Parts: sequence; structure tokens; C-alpha cells
Amino acid sequence: MHVYKILPLLGLILLMGCTSTQTEPDQRWYKGNLHTHSYWSDGDEFPEVIMDWYKSHGYQFVALSDHNTLAEGEQWKLISEDSVYQAAFRNYLEEYGSDWVVYDETPEGIRVKLKTFEEYKTLFEEEEEFLVIQSEEISDSFEGKPLHMNVTNVQSKIEPQGGNSLVDVLQRNIDKILQQREETGKPIIPHINHPNFYYAITVEQMAALEGERFFEVYNGHHMVQNSGDEEHVSTEEMWDLINIAYLEAGKPLIYGLATDDSHNYHHHGEEFSNAGRGWIMVRTDSLSPASIITAMEAGDFYSSTGVTLSKLSHENNLLSIEVDAEPDVTYSISFIGAREGEAAPEVFETVENTSASFEVTKDMQFVRAKITSSKLHPNPIEDIIYEMAWTQPVIPSY
Repeated sequence: MHVYKILPLLGLILLMGCTSTQTEPDQRWYKGNLHTHSYWSDGDEFPEVIMDWYKSHGYQFVALSDHNTLAEGEQWKLISEDSVYQAAFRNYLEEYGSDWVVYDETPEGIRVKLKTFEEYKTLFEEEEEFLVIQSEEISDSFEGKPLHMNVTNVQSKIEPQGGNSLVDVLQRNIDKILQQREETGKPIIPHINHPNFYYAITVEQMAALEGERFFEVYNGHHMVQNSGDEEHVSTEEMWDLINIAYLEAGKPLIYGLATDDSHNYHHHGEEFSNAGRGWIMVRTDSLSPASIITAMEAGDFYSSTGVTLSKLSHENNLLSIEVDAEPDVTYSISFIGAREGEAAPEVFETVENTSASFEVTKDMQFVRAKITSSKLHPNPIEDIIYEMAWTQPVIPSY
């Protein structure tokens, strides 16, 4: 039996068995970003510098997910003649030294040999402190529409699979990822990236997929149109509409990720794709790819662009939220979902406070919480100017 055929059932079992998400004594929250780019594809910095940035900014795990490549083998990068990148190379050389940095000065300019995943991760990984997860962004297309998905904890490079339709392309890539999971016995997950990038993927196309449990409700790239427009729904509304369709079809819920999709490390602002815009907080008992992915598949994580939660629980059908509040900052907690038989989501209740609880009743398909802060995001994109967090949807267990 194919993995993608048994995953929905497994997801439902996990979901029903994890209705309580109170933090156990041996569990903790880990902060991570699953979508990042480097000089191995179209990012503008060395992997070591990127890892150092995330580690020094309080992250516990990061996945470099370069386009259609893994950081393995020999690859050289010609450094741009732009003074910004020349200065960045000199800083890199000074920081890591000539014993580590391999480079040539050629007539075309300075060429630097990029460090592989196996090389650079040894500089940063620390047990229970920092984890580097191997990843890849499979970048495919159909009739000019970009169709991208990340593979977290990929074990070997996966080529774009192509296909006869947009859904077929996505499904073939999902199937290939889950095939690698089945064959290796390693926890490997796909997630759909930025569906509103060039408005490539619709709700109906997402709803048609099998074996897809994650997508980006927030992506920090400046071109991805999280907010939608007059003709296209936002990724947040898309999330709810997909889940309505998923549940009607007997599929497990799809969970929403916040990611950086960072490419630019030397220029900052709303017209660049910068680090630090969005991340996930995963609750589990240890810092390893297996424990992170297991917790994610159970929905035991939330996504954030700045808001931190001190409590998140779903026990006895009561969804409870408490914010780790900052001084002089106010918070709005909205409980959002869909009722049985309804084809559109609604806001069930909004509480202007640092904590709130909501009963998930049997007439509801699912409920999630969105927390909006009065604090401005330090480096926003689009019209998403306030720091926020999103919990994962839960279903009633009556």
C-alpha cells in the first residue's frame, strides 16, 4: 500500500489521540524555520553565515531548502563585483579563516567553494540546542505557473516530477516524497509553498491532493501575496476552505506553517526576502528531525510572526490560549472555524485579552485561534503589519 493512502488514516488517529496538548514535564518548545535559501541556489549568502544568524537569534532548528539541489558534491560560487557582496566575502573569510574558506581569484572574479551540508552542520549543531535539517525545495511548474514544495528531512535529492495538469504535477511530487519516506523509513514530510505566488494554486486544486498535511499560511517572501486580492482569497482563508473540503472528503486536517523563505541577507525591507519574518514553535520531547516531524504531524505546534504563547492546550474540547505578553502591548484572540454543513469559515468569538478559552462543540467542523498583537512587525511585507500567531485547527472529540 502506498504511504499517501495510509497517511490520512494515520493523521486522523494521531489527531483523535492527541486532543490534550498540555505540556508534559519532559517537553519544551523549539523555534524553527523550514524554508531558507543560500548560495547553493538563489540565496545571497553562505550557509555558515545563515546558520549563525538563526542560531544567534534564538532558533533551535533550521532547514536550508535550496531549489532542486542538496548541499553536496562540489559547487563554486562566483562572488558578485557589487561592493556589498565583496565586503560580505571578506567578512566571511575573516570570520572562518583561510583554513576553512577555499577560494580562487580568477580573471572573472573571486570564486568560493561552497561547504556541503555535512561540513557546515558540524559547526553549529549542539544536542538539544541547535539542529540543522536537510531539506530541498522542489521547484516545478505547469503552463508557466510556479509549483513549489519543500521536503523536510529529505534523504536524497528528488527531481521535479512534472505532470499532465497542475494537480498532477503536485501529486506526483508528493507521491515521490512519500515514496522516499516509505523506502528509507525516515520521517520525511512535504509542504506546499506560497500557493498565492503568481496565484498559481487554487483552493480546489489544493483540496484535490492526497497525502498533503502542511502548507504555508504565511511566507515572508515579498512576492507571494499572502493577503490575496479582489479576485483571490488570502492564504489564511484558503486554509479554512481547504480544511472544509478535506474533512468532507474524509481527509485529515491540513496544518499551516509560517516561514521566512529568506533569500536576501544584505539588503532589508519590504522589497526583499529577509530572515526572521515567520517561524514555527514545535512542542516535543527532544530536538531531532523525528521528534519535530512527529509533533508537527500531531498538530502540536503553532506558527508566528512575533507573538509567543505561554499556554496552548486542547483538552476536553476546550481550546485555551495564553500569550506571553509584552509590556504595553495588547492582544486580540480570535477563534475561527466552520460549523457542520457550512461551506464557509467564520469567526466564532474574539477576545481582547492576553488569554482566552473556547469550547469546541459538536456542531463545529474545526476551530483554530489567531492571535493579533498591537505591536508592529519590525520588517513587514504586504499589509501584514502586526505581529501574529496561528494555532493549528482542532476537531471536537464528542
